[in-house]
Amino acid sequence: MFFFDPSMILLVPALLFAMYAQSKVKSTFQKYSREYAASRMTGSQVARQILDANGLDDIPVQVTEGKLSDHYDPKNRILRLSPQVYRESSLAALGVAAHEAGHAVQHSQSYFPLELRNNLFPVAQIGSNMAFPLFFIGFLFAFDSLMLIGIWFFLAALLFQLVTLPVEFNASSRAIQLLQSGGFVTTAEVPKAKAVLNAAALTYVAGVAMAASQLLRLLILRGARR
Repeated sequence: MFFFDPSMILLVPALLFAMYAQSKVKSTFQKYSREYAASRMTGSQVARQILDANGLDDIPVQVTEGKLSDHYDPKNRILRLSPQVYRESSLAALGVAAHEAGHAVQHSQSYFPLELRNNLFPVAQIGSNMAFPLFFIGFLFAFDSLMLIGIWFFLAALLFQLVTLPVEFNASSRAIQLLQSGGFVTTAEVPKAKAVLNAAALTYVAGVAMAASQLLRLLILRGARR
């Protein structure tokens, strides 16, 4: 029954914020997917030119299945774009493509927050998988040390999400600069591309808010069980 204890109320504001962020990014992407850049360049062409201009001609730009599944793979040094971003020349597609290319540029320049996030990833992955099972086993059997280990694991996952924020904000800032300097968007189109990236950034903020609320709940549950 502790899954539905009164501390669950702490999650409600963050959950509502997360729902709003997801709705915002989808609606904003859809809106600017219907507005095409004057340059008429596709997302894949923009990403390719940005990479080449930054000496990253060895990084391939590939299409990957799924919607909004765009990402830069630092391990294999591959930039993957969803079909809608890869093939279309909408302002949404160009914004997302430039953002992911921005991550590749970050990687090539050893951008510290990105390096830190990549180093934290294995620990954060273990933490996100182990935190709740360990904590709730400890909660059920009144093992305080096990609850504490679960909290520390969850803290590692939260730290990863916190470090992700400057990485994403910086990639978006780079994207706008790269789109402007490369002539891929006009001055009038910049605010629209920026709106897409700002909406996407909101989902990362919501993720941190949700994780912080979860951590607070775990601390309260531990205090009540001791």
